[in-house]
Amino acid sequence: MSHRTAEGEPYASRRAVARAAAAVGLAALFSAAGTGAARAATRLGPRTFDVSVPSLALGRAAPLRLILPSSFAAQPTRTYPVLYLLHGAHDDYTSWTRETDIEAFTEGRDLIVAMPDAGPTGIPTDWRIGPDYETFQINEVPALLARSYRASGVRAVAGVSTGGYGAMAHAARHPGTFAAAASYSGLLDTTAPGVPALVDAIVARENLLPLSLWGNPLLNLLTWRDFNPRARAEGLRGTALYVSSGSGIPGGVGDWLPGALESLLWPSAHLFTDALALLRIPVTTHYYPGGGHDWAYWRGEFTSSWPMLARALGVPE
Repeated sequence: MSHRTAEGEPYASRRAVARAAAAVGLAALFSAAGTGAARAATRLGPRTFDVSVPSLALGRAAPLRLILPSSFAAQPTRTYPVLYLLHGAHDDYTSWTRETDIEAFTEGRDLIVAMPDAGPTGIPTDWRIGPDYETFQINEVPALLARSYRASGVRAVAGVSTGGYGAMAHAARHPGTFAAAASYSGLLDTTAPGVPALVDAIVARENLLPLSLWGNPLLNLLTWRDFNPRARAEGLRGTALYVSSGSGIPGGVGDWLPGALESLLWPSAHLFTDALALLRIPVTTHYYPGGGHDWAYWRGEFTSSWPMLARALGVPE
C-alpha cells in the first residue's frame, strides 16, 4: 500500500526526490570549479569518488578513495567524522571497496570513509630512502578532507596486514590523532623474530632498494624502534584499540602461504598486546586458532571491531 502525505504526495516519491536532489548536489559539487583536488575527483558511484591528492611528502600526486555520507549534499554546513581504512602489502587503495561491502555498510551512517594510498608495500611510513607516506596520511590527506570535504577532527583508523601496522603506528606515533585504532593481522612488533625478514621480503618483492625502508634492523635499531608500534605503545594510551590475529596453519595442502604468513605474525601481535598489558592500556583482542592472512578473515574482524569504531566516531553501530 502506498502511504501519502497530507497533500496527497506519496512518501516514496518524496524519498526518491530527496535522493535525486542529493545526487545532483554531489554532481554539482564535484564538477564545479573549486580546489585542485575537487576538480581531480572521479565519480565511481553515488557516494564514492577517487581523488588525486597533490603531495609534497611523496613528491607527486597520490590517489585517495572516498565514500561520502548520504547526507553530504543535503546538509552543506555539516561536518563529519572520518574512518581511515588502510590497505595491505602488494595491494592498493581500492582494496576495501573491492574486497568488502564498505559502501553498503556505511549507507545512512554519517561519516566519511577515506582510503589513502600507501604505495606497493602498503607500509605507510617515512621511508629512509623514498617517500614519506606517514606525512601523506597523517597530515596531507586530513588537511584536504577538512578543507574540501567538511571533515571534522574526529578520526578512527583500521587496516589489514601492513595497513594494520599503519593503523597502530600512526596512532602510537601521533597520540590523540585517532579516537580508535584497529589492526587485523597487522605487523605490530616489527622487531619480533622473523618479522624483519618478512619486511625485507615485502620490500624486495616490489623491486625496491634493500634497506630503503628503515635501514638495517641491527645497525639502525633505533630507527626500527622509533617506527615500531610495540616500542611506541605508550602513545596509545587513551585510544580505543582492537587487535585480531590468527594462529595460522604452516604447511598443509593447497595454498599454504596465507596460513604460514598468519602463523609468522601471531607472536608479533601477542608481544604487542603483552606490552599494552604491562602499561595497563586497555585493548580488545580476538586471537583465533588457524586462519589465513586474507580477506576471508579480515571482513569478519572489521565487523567485530565496528561497535568500538562507531562509538569512537560517534555514529550508529
